[in-house]
Amino acid sequence: MMIYFDNAATTGAKPKAVIEAVKNALEHYSANPGRSGHSASIKTAEVVYKTREKLSRFFGSDGPETVVFTQNCTHSANCVIKGLLKRGDHCIISSLEHNAVARPLVKMGVSYSVAEVSMENDDKTVENFKRLIKPNTRLIFCMGASNVWGKILPIEKIGKLCHEKGILFAVDAAQTAGVITIDMKKQHIDFLCVAPHKGLYAPMGIGVLIARKNLPQTIIEGGTGTNSLELYQPSRLPERLESGTLNVPAILGVSAGLDYISKIGIKRLYESELSLITKLYKELKKMPQIILYTPSPTLNSYAPLLSFNLEDLDSSKVANILSQNNIAVRGGLHCSPFAHRQMGTQYIGAIRVSVASFNNATEIDTFLSILQSKTLKK
Repeated sequence: MMIYFDNAATTGAKPKAVIEAVKNALEHYSANPGRSGHSASIKTAEVVYKTREKLSRFFGSDGPETVVFTQNCTHSANCVIKGLLKRGDHCIISSLEHNAVARPLVKMGVSYSVAEVSMENDDKTVENFKRLIKPNTRLIFCMGASNVWGKILPIEKIGKLCHEKGILFAVDAAQTAGVITIDMKKQHIDFLCVAPHKGLYAPMGIGVLIARKNLPQTIIEGGTGTNSLELYQPSRLPERLESGTLNVPAILGVSAGLDYISKIGIKRLYESELSLITKLYKELKKMPQIILYTPSPTLNSYAPLLSFNLEDLDSSKVANILSQNNIAVRGGLHCSPFAHRQMGTQYIGAIRVSVASFNNATEIDTFLSILQSKTLKK
């Protein structure tokens, strides 16, 4: 059986309740929500609405109408950037940013600046954002935690800065939603982009955008089940950003994933997962051929993932060897060129280990023994 350490890409095992929820949706909630007046459609619309309520409560938003279902987290980020910004606007992103944020900015030709993230000093990170603010800065968009180095950004402090300066604040929570506590109101987050198939243990093919502010522009238009005589997209959320049929089975999977996390406790899950990464870091540090790039992961400063390299070995090659030994990690680049450039790994990539609730210490030990084996040294 494969040991799965690629949870930052997608959680490799889904809770039984999530699988059952998807199956139940296909069996009992296949009517199109919001498109018909019959009881089956209404019943489906009700469970979708309840999921919006659950997501709003979980992330500290202002109500179910702020919860928009998208194709994935990247789709959510595009909705924000292309819905808000125009030429002449300025945006600030982090030095660890994912292409989901960087590429839309480049495509639109929007001016942007890159604030360096300190791996050890959060106040320095906030100051780096602050000094880049210009009169035309409309948005700060940054990730909750790096998908390469695991560093958790000081979101609440950056959000407070945005609030004080009258700048909109968007967060790519692909690595933090369901992993650490997020409170949009407390952290002054206007837009939260969520990848439910990661920390929420939901199926792939569903994204969430929680928008506490409306967006001037849309990136997709079409049928919403409302105002059908009008040829203009509805002005109110969530319908404004949801055109076409929703992925109801995945939405009910999201709901079940939220229940799973809430039942165990997000704090308990995070502490357990980070303890595995801390154990891994401690043992890797003893191995002279290992190159580590960050300080030892600590609570509330790092997400439960760790990237490293072996001297004289390409990261993709190492990942392939580990796969042959039934261990799944990610090697190479991670769609985050800024993060790799900051550490000087843009040409060799990095080997990433990312854990979830179903991983354990025995798997870490097995992984370490294979790293030290003659097979890998070859």
